[in-house]
Amino acid sequence: MSNPGGPKPLVLVAACALVDADGRVLIARRPEGKPLAGLWEFPGGKVEPGEVPEACLIRELNEELGIDVAKACLAPLTFASHEYEAFHLLMPLYVCRRWEGEVKAMEGQALQWVRPVKLRDYPMPPADEPLVAVLRDLL
Repeated sequence: MSNPGGPKPLVLVAACALVDADGRVLIARRPEGKPLAGLWEFPGGKVEPGEVPEACLIRELNEELGIDVAKACLAPLTFASHEYEAFHLLMPLYVCRRWEGEVKAMEGQALQWVRPVKLRDYPMPPADEPLVAVLRDLL
């Protein structure tokens, strides 16, 4: 479905940096069979038509990690804008320090709590990489 020279579809994906009491950030490994499999990313997902990014994150964090997040606990931090071959990704990144429940890998994905200075040790999709520096400065 490539469109040489034409405009690429814009894909909106919301991501969340969950920060625990020790100041560590949660990242998840993309499962085999998905694009960019094996790379580490911030939890989140594609914003559905008619959905706002905060609602998307509340839904995705519950599906992926089994936690309940209140909209008031999602603070917008920064965003990534990255051109992939078939589409252009726009990804707002939120920070969340409070949630209900215990973080669990609901979809069998590998999870890792990482200190911000160590995030560079984990290979990430190109869109996620610029977000790391912002998080490192913040935390």
